[in-house]
Amino acid sequence: MRPTARAETFPVNTPAASQVFTTVLSQGPLTRLELSRRAGLSAAAVTKAVRPLIEAGYLVEDADAETRPALGRPANPVRVDGGRALFIGIKLTGDEIIGVLTDLCCRIRVARRMPPPARDPKAVLASIAELVQQLLVEADEFGTPVLGLGIAVSGDVDRAEGVVRYSPFLEWHGVPLAELAAMTTGLPVTVDNDVRALTVAEQWFGAGAGLSDFAVVTVGAGIGCGLVVHGRVVAGAHGVAGEIGHVTVDPAGPLCHCGNRGCVEAIAGDAAIVRQIRETTGLEVADTAQAVALAHQGVAGAREAYARAGAAIGRGIATVANLLGPERVIISGEGLAAYDLFAEQIRDAFTAAAFGSAAQCDVRTRPLPFEEWARGAAATAIQSFIRSDMN
Repeated sequence: MRPTARAETFPVNTPAASQVFTTVLSQGPLTRLELSRRAGLSAAAVTKAVRPLIEAGYLVEDADAETRPALGRPANPVRVDGGRALFIGIKLTGDEIIGVLTDLCCRIRVARRMPPPARDPKAVLASIAELVQQLLVEADEFGTPVLGLGIAVSGDVDRAEGVVRYSPFLEWHGVPLAELAAMTTGLPVTVDNDVRALTVAEQWFGAGAGLSDFAVVTVGAGIGCGLVVHGRVVAGAHGVAGEIGHVTVDPAGPLCHCGNRGCVEAIAGDAAIVRQIRETTGLEVADTAQAVALAHQGVAGAREAYARAGAAIGRGIATVANLLGPERVIISGEGLAAYDLFAEQIRDAFTAAAFGSAAQCDVRTRPLPFEEWARGAAATAIQSFIRSDMN
């Protein structure tokens, strides 16, 4: 693979500059006055931060916009020039590798998918390198440098060290993925848990933009949760936080792969639902698609399995609301294909278990394809590029 080492670094690395840029990135265009209010900084601090960002081409002033002057200061809104830089995001699953090329505003320009030859780290790394090379060729046509690569993996991931400590779906233990991928691709690499990566994308570019406290709950093969508290994605002291999939909601429930009984994931994960339908109906249910079809056909055991799953998810979300009091909970993941089968149970269980004003939390669904998870990986690369405290 050709050398692709980062040719530049973000022009400013002060906390104020990062705050200004991320505020414009997630909420812009904004005038300097609006920016000062939303970022919680003085007008002088905003002016000082904006100037080098405009000079370096990362921010653009919309001089033709119709705005009123504000005490002699420029009142034209500033926005991020999305075409100033490109980033690559990779989402790893047990079945395929999804890659996207995004601009600085995390808008997907190109998307590619490929099956991994095996789950062995070396084989997956070779596939990542091949997919990155394809996206770098695409990037050449834009004439813009690729300044970072983000990789999202399910499981226990140490972002600071770039190590996949444990990924159950890939069966990995202690894989130094960031170091290996950087050596292979020549790009700066950020590796993070896939749900946290998706949460970063929602915080900056999606349904969490402008919110200081919210959660992303993903349903599908596993039950995940990303948390934003006081404007920061929470990783926890040991890199594990928001594991509502392993909150016990039924002590007498089925055994979970974590060793406990009655976890949300042991009831509401795709494999758990398929297993329960097999046990209650005696049918040979091959996969989730067949399970959903049986439930839609009105097969009692199938509908009951989804109803039970919805109640477990609702109690899990209520636990998050009771502990953290988020403004919003965003439900996403591939499991939303069956959302009509358990939406009512999620709402009812949440309402019943949420304490007091926690029940006022805005719970909404946001179906997202796997390309959006890869976009989340790109968002972590963008985050690492512009925020020195995330490197």
